[in-house]
Amino acid sequence: MEPNQQVDTICAISTAPGVGGIAVARVSGPDAFEIVDKIWQGRRLAECESHTAHLGTVIDTQGKPLDQAVATIYRGPRSFTGDDTVEIAVHGSRWIQRELIDSLCRAGCRLAEAGEFTRRAFSSGKMDLAEAEAVADMIASTSRAAHRIASTQMRGHYSAHLGALRDKLIDLAALLELELDFSEEEVEFASREKLRTLARELHDEISRLTASFRSGAAIKDGVPVAIIGPTNAGKSSLLNALVGDDRAIVSSIHGTTRDIIEDTIEIGDYLFRFQDTAGLRTTDDTIERIGIDRSLTAAQKAHIVILVIDLSDTRESQTDDLAAPSIIYLNKTDLVDEGATAEAVGRVHQQYPRATVISGTTRSAETIGKLRDALTDIMDREADSGAGDILVTNARHVQALTQALDSVSRVIQGLDANLSGDFIAQDIRETIHHLAAITGDITTPDLLATIFSRFCIGK
Repeated sequence: MEPNQQVDTICAISTAPGVGGIAVARVSGPDAFEIVDKIWQGRRLAECESHTAHLGTVIDTQGKPLDQAVATIYRGPRSFTGDDTVEIAVHGSRWIQRELIDSLCRAGCRLAEAGEFTRRAFSSGKMDLAEAEAVADMIASTSRAAHRIASTQMRGHYSAHLGALRDKLIDLAALLELELDFSEEEVEFASREKLRTLARELHDEISRLTASFRSGAAIKDGVPVAIIGPTNAGKSSLLNALVGDDRAIVSSIHGTTRDIIEDTIEIGDYLFRFQDTAGLRTTDDTIERIGIDRSLTAAQKAHIVILVIDLSDTRESQTDDLAAPSIIYLNKTDLVDEGATAEAVGRVHQQYPRATVISGTTRSAETIGKLRDALTDIMDREADSGAGDILVTNARHVQALTQALDSVSRVIQGLDANLSGDFIAQDIRETIHHLAAITGDITTPDLLATIFSRFCIGK
């Protein structure tokens, strides 16, 4: 946690930019009440109780009434930042917002920097760094699942989980210290095997957290789904049906789609980012070949791959370069008999035993419903497989967890090699250091500046 150096009073519009019914300006700092009272006509706010709202009029830069407003009072430390805070709700005109901020600055405020309100909350001990970063994730969330993850982290569940890991590491270090203190006496506080067991448990837990980043990041940013398959298999039609719009050109001409076409839609609790890719086939067309290479790259980077196969197409499928798909969609069942469909389902089940196989026709609402359910089922399983229902979504956190994993691996190696407790304790301290960096118990000014610069001005 950084030293609390906030000595001035800051202000900013905290609602989204643009015109709306209401805009809210936030003022926070030691002189918040006195400054707002300078531009306020109504009950004197410096005398009002905390967590109360008051109707009045704000004054513009020329000393004239600007707008009727509602001022809500939050006395520190019972506020978001920990300082005295006033939130002023006015009508959402851009001109009113600009005049209000100008009036506040003339009265003694300073315009807040990006993320400065949240940074002050962190400095005041109102939240740790992981919780502060979750505030930005909450604002940016675009699906119920992303909101749920951010909400869990903002309420401190993630930090509490990291704290429990650190406590176990401290216990491990304490046992090693006792071992060193009583090394010349016949006293055993914990056998090396018990220490190894504890270290391995910590290793497994940190590994689960680290591995959860792939799913967590996909949920946070939108799950990338690549629709892959031979030319004319029905990939573009599938994209259009899944998103409910004619997003991609549908044609019976092979090679119509030559570049990746993207669209997003929320299905269930998740935001999915679909990519319709160029059809896979052998071709001498240079431009089409580039599109096919991009298709294979998209499949490698995608979180979910849907392989579309045209059951009526007798050509040899050019899908050997694909990684194992998540979903195999056997399309155009209306053009073949039931026996051929059943045979194809059995064949792909044998070839891709871990994939979900769905057969049908894109014109069928039932088929599209099954595909959507399959997509959400995959993400539900991943969301439920996180360490203690916690998914890591932040690249900074996964970097620190990876470093912690390396350190605790050295602890296990040291215990297996029967090294002196001095060397093992150093690796334990390194592990604790990396976990502490996530919650902000260990920070640098540059790190904090980088993190909070990504926030909006009013937050």
